[in-house]
Amino acid sequence: MNSAVAHRLFGWLPADARERALRRLLVIWCFAFAIGLILWGIGARSHPLDISLVYSYAISTSIWFFSDPLRIALHGWLRTPPPHYWASNLRVFAYMLVAATLGYTLGTAIGDAYAGRSTWEMVSQSPKRLFGIWFSGMVISGFFVLGFYQRAKAEDLRRQATEARLKLLETQLEPHMLFNTLANLRVLIQTDPPRAVQMLDRLNDYLRATLRGSRADAHTLADECARLGDYLELMAVRMGPRLVFGFDLPAELQAHPVPPLLLQPLVENAIRHGLEPRVEGGRIDVVARREGQTLRIDITDTGVGMAPDTQRTDTDGGFGLAQVRERMASLPGGAGSVQVSSQPGQGTTVRLTLPLQITP
Repeated sequence: MNSAVAHRLFGWLPADARERALRRLLVIWCFAFAIGLILWGIGARSHPLDISLVYSYAISTSIWFFSDPLRIALHGWLRTPPPHYWASNLRVFAYMLVAATLGYTLGTAIGDAYAGRSTWEMVSQSPKRLFGIWFSGMVISGFFVLGFYQRAKAEDLRRQATEARLKLLETQLEPHMLFNTLANLRVLIQTDPPRAVQMLDRLNDYLRATLRGSRADAHTLADECARLGDYLELMAVRMGPRLVFGFDLPAELQAHPVPPLLLQPLVENAIRHGLEPRVEGGRIDVVARREGQTLRIDITDTGVGMAPDTQRTDTDGGFGLAQVRERMASLPGGAGSVQVSSQPGQGTTVRLTLPLQITP
């Protein structure tokens, strides 16, 4: 709901800033109501409550507009980088001072139009009082700006910590897959040298794709499935016709960002614990779908299945499922979830649910 409203109101802003701008506006409005009540009470109720509220909402919303969404729209000139579009430099400080002044002036004009009077008459009648009102407005605005700035810095620190954690998990996942593949390769060298050579070629392709992906700035669902396809081709050399796999990835979801190596541990588990114990092998399908404001990814195999207690404790799923749960918990706000459904002898489905991040 918030995403749809933010897109309608702030379609002219970068996609990663729209929901944050809407949340800050709602915070401002909550405080504006309280400030309007306080001003009404301080004024000994000398004027109707609605006039105090109109002044409060008009001034706070105007200042917010100049200092928040307009600041984001001017991020190139202000040299404020994403994702939070804040920077502590002289240009930003000067802009925020001008933005607060313009916002206060515009908001006061709106309030005057509603009240049918002119605040600027105080310039000749009581300049000190007018300055006091303006100064208090600047202090309140500065308080909110400082609060939002500090919150953005805290979010950046959390994001950096999450990225470091994900990098650590990647360093655990890559060797895990590589050691398993090398162990299989060693067996094939002794039993089937031609297939060992074929597997070595596939491993070379997979490692080249992995290295290329590690240097990319963004990792999409299409990238993840492409690398997963290389891995499954590698496993197909060893398992032969016992392994069949397929992907169902709608075009509108291909550019969706996902953490690297999110799906591979689940496919490794499906092969090792689901298909390999089955004499005839089986099939693995990776299906992505959009459900409202979420992305759903299902990894389904037709293997031997898992016992109910294993689905809860990861004792059989082991390294892979536990690491995927940890990576999903590392998403911003812990918004990702993992569900496992399985019946012994009938296969397993692992469902990942992530917040939808599609740029219109």
